[in-house]
Amino acid sequence: MAGMKQDATVTLIGDVVGSRVPDDRAVVHARLEEALADVNTELTPAVPLWITAGDEYQATFARLGDALAATLRLRLALLPDLDVRHGLGWGAVTVLGTSPRIEDGPGWWAARKAIVRVSTDAGRASLGRVRTAFEVADDAARPDAAAINAALLGRDGLVGAMSARSLSVLRGLLSGQTQREVAETEGVSASAVSQRVRHDGIALVVAIDEQLRGIE
Repeated sequence: MAGMKQDATVTLIGDVVGSRVPDDRAVVHARLEEALADVNTELTPAVPLWITAGDEYQATFARLGDALAATLRLRLALLPDLDVRHGLGWGAVTVLGTSPRIEDGPGWWAARKAIVRVSTDAGRASLGRVRTAFEVADDAARPDAAAINAALLGRDGLVGAMSARSLSVLRGLLSGQTQREVAETEGVSASAVSQRVRHDGIALVVAIDEQLRGIE
């Protein structure tokens, strides 16, 4: 029902911030649509990811862990050619209309505040690789946002420093492949994958993802 206030939920706002695809908006749009569809299939948001305007998209999730997982998987689906940033919010949401769906409320204000913070932080030399932030609306109770943001800083920093090969290995591991299966896919030895997992921060990103995904 339009105008109905919902319980606190997880809101996500994202957009494209970097592209190596020269002046081809159609290619960027198609890549983004494909990535959003894949994550919708894997994580089934309460309101699926959809493009709202240009390169911006949004969704709502029932679980914070799923929203955090979505932000990583969307980056990995697009890197290294495209990169995206995300603001996550926690708070009440009001449905203003259903056709098309229009939502407002503290949850969305928190998500917008978070993505603005990402943009500001990314402009600082020491935080140039930050791509994700989480904000809690003033009247909402949620797990410690500071702790979650600390984990996101570490995760984003590691992913932002990875080579194309390391990103591919990480994608494989997060999809459920073993290191041996990833090695076969990449056409390299299992020992080469094992060394990369240890030395490029891949194992740490997988561990961070597991911890964050467990948050309700």
